[in-house]
Amino acid sequence: MPDDLLNILSDSNKDIDNQLLMDYLAGKLSAEQRHEVEKQIADNEFVSDAVDGLETVTGDKDLQKVVAQLNSSLHKKLRQKKTRKDKRKWKDQAWPYLAIILIILLAVMSFLIIYKLRNN
Repeated sequence: MPDDLLNILSDSNKDIDNQLLMDYLAGKLSAEQRHEVEKQIADNEFVSDAVDGLETVTGDKDLQKVVAQLNSSLHKKLRQKKTRKDKRKWKDQAWPYLAIILIILLAVMSFLIIYKLRNN
């Protein structure tokens, strides 16, 4: 299985190897290895839910498509979130800049008024 399809699982769980999990789902493990994987799955609720969801997909090609689609969707949502966050940064910082400019203008105007009053 290409490594690109395993991106969605990368760094998601340090207790179980991603390739071992994919082999478990494909039914390529021996009984002893399968038992070890099931024990690790039972210890981790997130992996257990993921395995339950992925087991509903039939066929190896469908599993690869689902993993690729999940990975693509995840990247798209992360890009959207980053874009929204970047837009929000500018909006959040506009008010302090406006306040600073207003204070500087008031200070300059005050200086000019005081300067004119002293010279008259």
